[in-house]
Amino acid sequence: MADKANKFPENSQGKFYVDDQCIDCDACRATAPDNFTRHDEKGYSYVMKQPANDTEFQLCVDAMEGCPVEAIGNDGA
Repeated sequence: MADKANKFPENSQGKFYVDDQCIDCDACRATAPDNFTRHDEKGYSYVMKQPANDTEFQLCVDAMEGCPVEAIGNDGA
């Protein structure tokens, strides 16, 4: 389970975040490419943009549920 105390500083402020458990598998970026991106130098994903509509929100939920290491969290903020 993702821990907001360990989220990457690059995450856009809001509900969804990626923490330091990320293994850079590309699943979130493939599922919600408008919301997740990769930090090329450090080799992990983060939330570049919080969902702006219901479709993006559902894709972020799908990415969170599909994360193999549970590195994506939703703190409800």
